[in-house]
Amino acid sequence: MATQTVHVANIANMASYTPAETIELMSRVGAKRGRMRPDKIFLSAVSSGCLVSFASAAALTATAAPWLQENAPGIVKMISGLVFPSGIVMILPWISVVIEWLLILRNRLSGGELFTGSNMALQVTRVWILTQRADGGVFDHSPYRDQAIANAKQKQVDLQFHQIFLRAIGCNWLVCLACYLGLQAKDLTSKVVGMWWPIFAFVTLGLEHVVANMFFIPMGLFLGTPGLTIPLYIWKGIIPATIGNILGGAGFCGAFYYWLHIFDEPEICVDGTYYQRLEEGTLFGSTVVVDTGSDKDGSSSGDVAENENNAKVD
Repeated sequence: MATQTVHVANIANMASYTPAETIELMSRVGAKRGRMRPDKIFLSAVSSGCLVSFASAAALTATAAPWLQENAPGIVKMISGLVFPSGIVMILPWISVVIEWLLILRNRLSGGELFTGSNMALQVTRVWILTQRADGGVFDHSPYRDQAIANAKQKQVDLQFHQIFLRAIGCNWLVCLACYLGLQAKDLTSKVVGMWWPIFAFVTLGLEHVVANMFFIPMGLFLGTPGLTIPLYIWKGIIPATIGNILGGAGFCGAFYYWLHIFDEPEICVDGTYYQRLEEGTLFGSTVVVDTGSDKDGSSSGDVAENENNAKVD
């Protein structure tokens, strides 16, 4: 029987990126995305918001278990933590804070481009898609309705402003760590595994993410959660969660890893390329790896070839 042989030129290509390479690659991805056309930014934001809403609705449904809520609340949180990361895995390319902060530090995106490319405000659109009675009646009856109301009340009515702010710091710290691990891996399985556990931790701990709450809180509003109003949601939900998420993602993840791994370091080569910003929109420089295999004498021929347009590196 004939067999098919798959040749892997260099087993190192299957290994994960180094921390420095990951930070460099993240800044490159963000630079490209930050210059996307507004219509693509808008459509991507709506799509990613819907995917997070699907995961949020699945997490609410999976934890609508009155007996467990009463007798084993820790198990309920673990179930939610295991279900919710599916949404983050589906929208990795559009998680922004750690990426965009790195662009500022690496001088690859101006402040004007940053806010033009930001999609957080556009996430509000998906609220009207999946929560304005467009849920197909999933949360119309108990125990699912009761779980959605209890969840919104616990997140928005019971917590204080400073508690939401502090929880938001820890939340986006873990979310951006998930992005970092997802980008560091090269194969799909490793990406999913790397992203899953930081998200599991933040959901199980009950931390607060402003975008995820754009499903939970409006759903609670539409279901008539006692004490929950739109002004309360804006003042005690969106504002402290947004500030905390920015601080946690940009400060404790983006800026920290930038300082730790690539600050005051030479330009970093990733997959044979150096970064080169060109006005025509080219993202990567023209440095390429000619060959990743080995010569017959055992020496590596994976040398870097540079043409006349290559970025200069000190």
